Amino acid sequence: MASAVHCIMCFEALDAELNNREPLSLDKVQASWASFVSASSPAPAPAPAPRRTLDTTASESETSSTFSLLSSASHAASTPATSTSSLPLAADAPASAPLFVTWNTVEDDGDTSLRGCIGTFEAQPLSVGLPEYAVISAIHDTRFSPISRAELPTLQAAVTLLTDFEEVEDPFDWDIGVHGIRLSFYDRGRRYGSTYLPDVASEQGWDKDETLLSLIRKAGWVGSRSRWKDLDLKVTRYQGKKCSLEYPRFKEWRDWVAANKS
Repeated sequence: MASAVHCIMCFEALDAELNNREPLSLDKVQASWASFVSASSPAPAPAPAPRRTLDTTASESETSSTFSLLSSASHAASTPATSTSSLPLAADAPASAPLFVTWNTVEDDGDTSLRGCIGTFEAQPLSVGLPEYAVISAIHDTRFSPISRAELPTLQAAVTLLTDFEEVEDPFDWDIGVHGIRLSFYDRGRRYGSTYLPDVASEQGWDKDETLLSLIRKAGWVGSRSRWKDLDLKVTRYQGKKCSLEYPRFKEWRDWVAANKS
């Protein structure tokens, strides 16, 4: 599963590219993010002092025993369990995976609009693939002009790590909001192919027909709308959970790294 560290790595790679500096490695980003989260987390509120509701006639040995139990309970209450939300990486994060990096522009009303998205279905070491595709999707997505340094504060980075690839015989054998779709087909001697990540159909409010037709159009097919169901579609479904993070959080981390550089 993708994590905040992966998104931070993407911002780090793009910021470094646009500012002509060397980016930190994924290992260093992971270590510093863990320290940053720990340092910025509020301290737990002190536990209230234990109330001793003891019988005043209790013996000295009974009193000592009861207070010891109360103290242990108080200590346990003031020592919270580790929160998974503060961990630097998801517990099931792989070292290598197929991946997509998506850049969105965050509008003033909080809505987002696509600014670039490129990835690969070939498993990549995340230490190499994340920074590489962060830059490729930001600068070399031909649907958009390259992202500029001035745009960085308006951006959101999203990472999707892909898993569970399954070829299906029925092009409709997949679930909206669960599966991404990769399709390919031939028409009049030309091969077409395209993909949508698992969150696209649900975010757009599309049903399966609308999703498949949109994918076919995305692939570049311009045939008659009434004819698309006659195409021999080859569909692979896959899964992947997206994690996203906006620039201000990256900037907080970057400033913290600069202030704590030894």
